[in-house]
Amino acid sequence: MVKLPDDEKSHSDHEVMDQWEDFVKERYPKPHSEEAFNPTDPNKQKEAFRDYEQNARPSVREFYRQNHTHQTYDFVREKKKQYLSFSQKEMGIWEAAEFLNTLVDDSDPDTNLSQLQHLLQTSEAIRRDDRPRWMILTGFIHDLGKVLCLYGEPQWAVVGDTFPVGCAFSDRIVFPEFFAANPDMAQAELQTPLGVYKEGCGLDAVHLSWGHDEYVYQIAKPYLPAEGLYMLRYHSFYPWHREGQYDYLCNQTDRSMLKWVLDFNQYDLYTKSHEAPDPVALKPFYEDLIAEFFPATLKW
Repeated sequence: MVKLPDDEKSHSDHEVMDQWEDFVKERYPKPHSEEAFNPTDPNKQKEAFRDYEQNARPSVREFYRQNHTHQTYDFVREKKKQYLSFSQKEMGIWEAAEFLNTLVDDSDPDTNLSQLQHLLQTSEAIRRDDRPRWMILTGFIHDLGKVLCLYGEPQWAVVGDTFPVGCAFSDRIVFPEFFAANPDMAQAELQTPLGVYKEGCGLDAVHLSWGHDEYVYQIAKPYLPAEGLYMLRYHSFYPWHREGQYDYLCNQTDRSMLKWVLDFNQYDLYTKSHEAPDPVALKPFYEDLIAEFFPATLKW
């Protein structure tokens, strides 16, 4: 059992993550077609968006209250210093997936699937569609950054919709009212649209709220193509890729890569079920795939 922070003892890490993922899936229903979906439509799902907030489970609301209260500009930069030195563990990709499996709480009644099986659901859906091998691998590793929970980080610093810090918080971020308690709200220089950034600076220059996306992106950065890295880094940046916010921070590379993030998210959001992939049977394929792109061990 994972040790939980004192204020989160009522819910396991695994349970809260599952509830957050269910909430995201409901809040961002699958578009009927790619043509019908316009991420920059200011009226998109506005009424439904508010309904999703109102109907969210108390644990999800509490998760976002903590997330929006504590994810500050200084907090994010401090976490990057702490974790991007890659001094936590040394392990291979498959070993990291097995390590993430220890996050499973046997008392959770909502799912029988391990974290490894969740990863395989995503990657196997990509594989069935005959997508490139690097994209299959991206699907397999996209949630490996959740090992942050096993280092003792609370859920609000591991999962959740990501958003820029160091500039004004968009009111299209889920539960925007919870930002009222964020210390950055008292710093006028951090509450302009640009804040500490320059228009068109590019998302690579922007600090997003800390979590598993940035962590796994930084680990995979030397090994995967740019399209896969965008999928890893921004798959939880819903205010950008599903709400059309923060375009003024983007450069042309970001805009051209947006389609890849959207392409990936259909596999991330809409492949979860109770049908369990068999890790033992699939392991040889994935070990071969991993070896094609990654060294045998990595520093985490």
